[in-house]
Amino acid sequence: MAIDTAADFRVERRPKLSEGVVSAIRAQVVSGVYAPGQKLPTETRMGELFGVSRTVVREAIATLAADGLVEARQGAGVFVKNHPTIAFGSISADVGNKVSHALNIIEVRMGLEIESAGLAALRRNAAQEAQIQEAFFEFDRLLERGEATGKSDFAFHREIAAATNNSYYVEVLDALGMRAIPCDVASPWGTDSTLSRGYQEGLQREHLAILKAISAGDPEAARAAMRAHLAASQERYRSLLSGQQAKWLSSILKRKT
Repeated sequence: MAIDTAADFRVERRPKLSEGVVSAIRAQVVSGVYAPGQKLPTETRMGELFGVSRTVVREAIATLAADGLVEARQGAGVFVKNHPTIAFGSISADVGNKVSHALNIIEVRMGLEIESAGLAALRRNAAQEAQIQEAFFEFDRLLERGEATGKSDFAFHREIAAATNNSYYVEVLDALGMRAIPCDVASPWGTDSTLSRGYQEGLQREHLAILKAISAGDPEAARAAMRAHLAASQERYRSLLSGQQAKWLSSILKRKT
């Protein structure tokens, strides 16, 4: 009996219907079936094409919009963005539910965001600093109301990227999309622990250290705080992967006895 490698181990989670729709539409955009600026079919029509409900279609469109691939125009429909972030589309396409993918994305984010935090500390203007602070406090407000914090978490990191005044940092982060944020309910790697209040309060303490360093104009402290933040997330996912692998191996051994 062949045993999958650790790299191929999957967390046991039933894929959402919307994930299949997301993958299909993304592939159509990347292949040119839908060109930049082109309108997508209506929700009803897409539901018929993919054999899903309009609710599932809306969830898929929300994910694609968060990833910067499409935009909804009130009263007009959903359109492929004129400059969609598809150059890095493979980063966030078909991520499935492998924890190893989450770890890979965190590695990419470390290479990107540690330096962006340092540059933001050096280059941010007053308006950009205010935007970073607003995203931080919005996270607090959502947490107090018991609502999903993923969008504000992503906004915090994105505003830091914008404060580098180098648009490429923003473009790469947009390509990773909101699903790179583990505490978001849309993330394929969200778990009960990563969606817990205690986990998210810990994230906010890490965010605060980053914010203070950027506001103080201290690039080395900002880099160190971002490194600590992402390294902590990396360690949490390594622990999750180890636990899931142990459970998987135990189940295999039980079958053989």
